[in-house]
Amino acid sequence: MPWTGADAEAAASRLHVAPLDEHNVALLNHVAPLDWLDPTPHAEYDLIAIGAGAGGLVSSKQAARRGAKSALVEKHLAGGDCLNVGCVPSKALIRTARAVKELRASAELGVRITGDVVVDFAHIMARMRRLRARIAPADSYAGTAAAGAHMFAGTATFTGPNTLRVESTLEAGKVIELRFRTAVIATGGRPTAPELYANVPYLTNETLYNLTSLPPRMVVIGGGPIGLEMAQCFAAFGSRVTVVVRGGRLLPKEDADAAKVVSAALERDGVEVLLSTSVNAAAQTGVRVATADGGSFSEIELRCTRSGGNPVTIACDALLLATGRAPNVRGLGLEAAGVAYDDARGVQIDDLLRTSNRKIYAVGDVCHRYKFTHVSGEMAKAAVENALFGGSWKLSSLVVPWTTYTIPEVAHVGAYEHELSTSGIEFETFRADLQHNDRAILDGETDGFVKLTCAKGSAQLLGATIVAAHAGDMVAELTLAIKEGVSVESLARVIHPYPTVGESVMGAALGYVRANWRTLAA
Repeated sequence: MPWTGADAEAAASRLHVAPLDEHNVALLNHVAPLDWLDPTPHAEYDLIAIGAGAGGLVSSKQAARRGAKSALVEKHLAGGDCLNVGCVPSKALIRTARAVKELRASAELGVRITGDVVVDFAHIMARMRRLRARIAPADSYAGTAAAGAHMFAGTATFTGPNTLRVESTLEAGKVIELRFRTAVIATGGRPTAPELYANVPYLTNETLYNLTSLPPRMVVIGGGPIGLEMAQCFAAFGSRVTVVVRGGRLLPKEDADAAKVVSAALERDGVEVLLSTSVNAAAQTGVRVATADGGSFSEIELRCTRSGGNPVTIACDALLLATGRAPNVRGLGLEAAGVAYDDARGVQIDDLLRTSNRKIYAVGDVCHRYKFTHVSGEMAKAAVENALFGGSWKLSSLVVPWTTYTIPEVAHVGAYEHELSTSGIEFETFRADLQHNDRAILDGETDGFVKLTCAKGSAQLLGATIVAAHAGDMVAELTLAIKEGVSVESLARVIHPYPTVGESVMGAALGYVRANWRTLAA
């Protein structure tokens, strides 16, 4: 059954996918096909994964490719948050925002644009939907089946330590009983919404990408990566954006110097940031705000208190909550399976990714503090190795880099300076600023730096932070250095092509060399 007609509209609404245009129809035919036929189950599976995000997809496909009888169960959208409401759509918007910023600054490059830079928000969102659908086959039901795993559309519930019940999401009343030798819980997480917003319309990452009209005024609650990435994008598109943060700084988990660069970039882009500000009440005013492209929004009023007790009222047309995430552990029957968990931290696992039921493993956002697609995938590889092949791959052995995709980007790997200070480890830091990097100067992108943190008196690299236009593409070199024990001195001797921003890695490492090299006596 194709994704067309009234029934399809109702189904898409339940899945929070809109609008049902040709691009989203193509997406849904890959990640939630209405005409999918569940396979005839095996008497027992070597491995069953629950949740078709990165963790479940990698677990089930890799197990099948290595000869196991494998299955994957999904009740919502294959591809998980990353494909549907996370990494993929957000980066499509960021690419457009970067283009808008470049066009508006083109006069400095000698490129004169007559008239205003016109931003077509409907086209921006249609492009995002088109590219998301283009990427979708890699995560599709058919792709999982082609890898040799059984794909089931349904809600999975543990009924015992090695059994599952799957209630079909396509055929009312259909229930399948499955037995497994090992299982992988990969149910991910969901955005949280404080109770005070219960009576106003709000957006999260699960609904933001359904917009077809640009809100004239947007408020973002939260100063973490998701909120800041989208605040910067919507400001570039033409929204008047305000970011409201309870704490005293943006990106509170990040390097403080990196956060300052991002804060300055947001300010230049017209984003208003209200730090040390608490929202006390949220209500609809009853006013409908029309947009130039024919859309409309319900006005929302937020009553806040700033530091010092000063009251402030903010009106907006779109409210984006980026206030954190919670693991998806409810309704899985974990008690019946003997799997320990709690609502805040999720499923409890050991260093081999095993739950309290040693035949059941967990990966990704449902159990781990690093909520990144690449971490889920890496954990899944370890789970398959440990569960089926007697491996001893340890979670603690992972060296995890991550990137915040603001403009400029912030990438990090290893320990932060504040973490080392708290632990009492002595360290020293070497820094190369992009204002001294020739390629950054030529590109007009000199806001940023490379910072390397070493054990004091040693060339051992403990942590690194990069702030640059393409910091995420640069951090792998430093991740490898930490993982394989490559010294900072060796990094200084790696020849980097000239002129590249990547030379700043060498430049920061040369700081260590200069501090420690031998000199001739006078």
